[in-house]
Amino acid sequence: MLFKNLASAGSDRVLAPMDRSRFGPRGARNRLRVAGFVCCTGSPGMWGPATTSAAQLAVAEINRRGGILGREIELSVYDAGGPLEEVLDRAEQAIAFDEADLVMGMHTSAVRVALRKVTRGRIPYIYTAVYEGGERTPGVVAIGETPRWQIRPSIHWLAETRRATRWYLIGSDYVWPWQSHRAVKRYIKETGGLVVGEEFVPVGEDDHEAQLERIRAAKPDVVLISLIGTDSVTFNRAFADAGLASTTLRFAGCVDETSLLGIGADKTENLFCASGYFPSVGSHAGDGFRDRYRAMFGPYAPPVGSCGESAYEGFCLLEAAANRAGTLDMRPLLAAADNLVYRGPRGPVTVRSGHARMPMYLAEADGLDFRVIKAI
Repeated sequence: MLFKNLASAGSDRVLAPMDRSRFGPRGARNRLRVAGFVCCTGSPGMWGPATTSAAQLAVAEINRRGGILGREIELSVYDAGGPLEEVLDRAEQAIAFDEADLVMGMHTSAVRVALRKVTRGRIPYIYTAVYEGGERTPGVVAIGETPRWQIRPSIHWLAETRRATRWYLIGSDYVWPWQSHRAVKRYIKETGGLVVGEEFVPVGEDDHEAQLERIRAAKPDVVLISLIGTDSVTFNRAFADAGLASTTLRFAGCVDETSLLGIGADKTENLFCASGYFPSVGSHAGDGFRDRYRAMFGPYAPPVGSCGESAYEGFCLLEAAANRAGTLDMRPLLAAADNLVYRGPRGPVTVRSGHARMPMYLAEADGLDFRVIKAI
């Protein structure tokens, strides 16, 4: 298998798995080997470049500070896209052959559910992406947005401010939309609203004509979109082309500036999203991250929105947890990671017993950018 070694800032060489013998056994050498599992192919693969760049920026900054507890980070990126069996094979190689000390997961929940069986009891696993919540597997720390804090206040705002009562739910056919929609239905009920339709679309589907006909017939006020990656892009483009964008609100749980580029500036009318990170928030921490990202990768680098930025957050958590624990040994590191406050581009993030709380914002698409409406 080939992978990129991103320990050095700016490196883009593709290397075969390197000779690890010179570093000694796991945990007994001067480098901390992090296996970054990033979706580089498939529908969520559109976030791969920005995610990899954000991770690379974090590694470069930490290594300039002397590493984590004196150990320089050595980051290898593995594709978390494609058949799950192949992803699990890569994980086994990362742990057994490449001797990874830790997995940093920046991918879908379907991969997380499978991958945690490989890492359990062996090495820590930090999962950074927006997800459905409820992760309790020993050894896994999840820091992404969850429906309770991301979607619930957004539904209440749309109900109160835009008088939304009729909701249509559409999502990709895997665990994140399945579990998220269960919570969404409760939140809609809290507002007195009604779910007038729900469906799950196979990942990779790009023909949405049938779904759009059902949405048109149901006459919702809001279509809540839990489609992933390019599936969300093609759906939103088709939604606008069908003439629905001007009459029907859209709320998406996983859309960022990369998604807007794919959708197109003329097709984002009435599209809302909530996230812990938008480049337009205007915070000191967020602006500094954006500026350092541009300085390292240039003005034409992949736009880094909430999905890509989460990779940077994972390394913020790792550094804070290691400093608090005073060790990189698995048990004390995980104990520290599950009960702390760390700071990153999103501001202060509190992790307690498997739940991450962070500043959260509701935004409306404005062409190819998001305009933040309010903190929620």
